[in-house]
Amino acid sequence: MEMRGVFALAVPALLLVVLGTACSPPQRARAVSLDARDAGRRVELEKGQTLDISLPSNPTTGYGWEVEELDHRVLRQVGESEFKPQSNLVGAPGVEILHFQPVGAGQTTLKLVYHRSWEKGVEPLETYSVEVVLR
Repeated sequence: MEMRGVFALAVPALLLVVLGTACSPPQRARAVSLDARDAGRRVELEKGQTLDISLPSNPTTGYGWEVEELDHRVLRQVGESEFKPQSNLVGAPGVEILHFQPVGAGQTTLKLVYHRSWEKGVEPLETYSVEVVLR
């Protein structure tokens, strides 16, 4: 192959690499993941980050985590929570994961309760709260 042919192939490939790097979107901010050990903690989020909270749960007992307190001008829940069982056994406990996304600058207490949603006037089995600050 002539040198001119190699050069003709190498330059466009190099331009794709250089231009692709320069034009690629900025890195997305990573998710902040919390669990039961982070109860009472203060967490700071940046615009574009998400907050994922993983807490022990067993929906076969009728219990589940639900937002009780939250300033929706600062943070909002994204979608439904998801459940990941510890095993494939029927009725196995596991982890419930709730996802949140910043809405606007500010500070809010995010309080979650572990209860049976249909039981009115009954104290939750557990509560979980964190202070969330959006910079």
